Amino acid sequence: MSDSVRIAPSLLSADFARLGEEVRAVIAAGADLIHFDVMDNHYVPNLTIGPQVCQAIKPYCTTQAASVPIDVHLMIKPVDAMIAMFAQAGAGIISFHPEASEHIDRSLQLIQSLGVRAGLVLNPATPLHCLDHVIDRLDLILLMSVNPGFGGQSFIESTLPKIEAVRRRIDASGRDIWLEVDGGVKSDNAARIGSAGADTLVAGSAIFNGGQYRQAIHAIRTQASAGRQARVTLQ
Repeated sequence: MSDSVRIAPSLLSADFARLGEEVRAVIAAGADLIHFDVMDNHYVPNLTIGPQVCQAIKPYCTTQAASVPIDVHLMIKPVDAMIAMFAQAGAGIISFHPEASEHIDRSLQLIQSLGVRAGLVLNPATPLHCLDHVIDRLDLILLMSVNPGFGGQSFIESTLPKIEAVRRRIDASGRDIWLEVDGGVKSDNAARIGSAGADTLVAGSAIFNGGQYRQAIHAIRTQASAGRQARVTLQ
């Protein structure tokens, strides 16, 4: 298992009046993905941004130095009707919640048929058995370490054993599935998150609120990578 860690700044904490500039700034600071939270005020109690905004920021995700995927997290129900719209708008990854789909396998197939990586998102209280029959279709598993709907919440500690359990499932599958964690991630818990087995960390307020994007991304990556390296050493 590699100890490399991807960092995905969440635009939920960015300055929406300067969204293109914010995207360019975090990419220049070392972001590996741009995390794009979509909320519908139905599945979750908040309303955010849609495919037109995704399309608008897409040109800002490609620079001379890098082309960074947009990591779209759909917190909407029903989900299928929006998948094609976000694929067309430039999403590189589309993840959704199992509770938002009538047929999880069909929704995953739809995402991948559009040339986009497919992910499944599990809330803190969502059991892992929903992975049993679809893990062979997944490119990414996103574990929420807060209850979805708002940024700035505190990390739920009981997520750590859940990360470990999902890492075991991924390793047993033999597939290259990213394990992403979102919610309350910051430099002082990133080592534990990495040690539990996560390889992709979403951070919003921990990156955007301080204004020092490069330092914040570096600190989270360094801590998470140290945690993952410790895990590799123990194995």
